[in-house]
Amino acid sequence: MDIELDGNRIRSERAFHETLALALGVERGYGNNLDALWDLLSASVERPLQLTWNGHQVSREALGPRFQQIVDVLERVQRQDEAMALGERFSYCLR
Repeated sequence: MDIELDGNRIRSERAFHETLALALGVERGYGNNLDALWDLLSASVERPLQLTWNGHQVSREALGPRFQQIVDVLERVQRQDEAMALGERFSYCLR
């Protein structure tokens, strides 16, 4: 599955979580926080999953330090899948 996020529309952490939950069809039951993001991406979504965050610079400026915390979770999920040598993996790209 390929998911593209529009950074021009993601100007808060809440907007990030809501946009991602909608794209993955998990609006109900998703906790809209970093722990829920880890749980969702590390174990609850099918692979392969490619997440592309277009216009991430806009989000980076709007979210401040929270942006890096989100990216840190994305990076941890990607590294976990690589370490497990999964054939189908989670990956992300900031554009």
